[in-house]
Amino acid sequence: MALISDYSPGATPLSPDELQGLIPSFVTTQGALNEFEQANISRGAAWAHKSRQDVLTEKFIMNLHKRMFDATWKWAGKYRTSDKNIGCPYWDIPMKVTELIKNTQTQIDSQSMVPDEIAIRFHHKLVSVHPFPNGNGRHSRLMADLLIVRLGGKPFSWGGNIDLASPSETRSSYLSALRAADARDIALLLLFARS
Repeated sequence: MALISDYSPGATPLSPDELQGLIPSFVTTQGALNEFEQANISRGAAWAHKSRQDVLTEKFIMNLHKRMFDATWKWAGKYRTSDKNIGCPYWDIPMKVTELIKNTQTQIDSQSMVPDEIAIRFHHKLVSVHPFPNGNGRHSRLMADLLIVRLGGKPFSWGGNIDLASPSETRSSYLSALRAADARDIALLLLFARS
C-alpha cells in the first residue's frame, strides 16, 4: 500500500509494518489521515473527560491511546515495538512510563511545583518517551489536559490551535518549545501551553 509519505515537520514516520495496521483503506495521504484521526481522537477525548479513572496509571495511558486511535490503527493502545527518530529504545518504554508516573505522583504529593508545571513536565516527558508508533503529541497533550483538570486547573490552550499535527507556525512554535524543554528550559513550553 503506497501511503502517507508527506509527513509534517517533526512527525515520526511509520514503518511499513506499522502502516499495515491502518484500518480505513480509503486513507492514502497524511491530510486524510489527520482528518480521520481527529474524529477518532474527539471520541476518545469525550470518553476521557467523562472518565473518573486515575489518569496516572499505565493502564489509563494505554487505554486512552486505544480510545483515541482504535478506529484508525490496529495497534492503538499498544507500545511501539521498533525504535524511532525520537524516544527511548522501545524495550525501555514500560519502565520509563512507570518512572514518569511515580515521579509525577511524587511532585503532586510534595507540591514541589505549581500544577501547570507538573502537568507540562509530565507532557514533555511522555512525548519524549514516545511510547506509541503514532499520535504521541496529541496523546500527551490530552493527558496533560486531563492531569491539570484533576489538579484543579483548566485545560491548556496549546497555542489556540486544535490541529498541531499539520504544518503551521503554531506547530513550529510548539516544536521549538519542546526542544527548549529537552534542553531543560521548560518556560517556553509552559508559555505555549497557556497561549
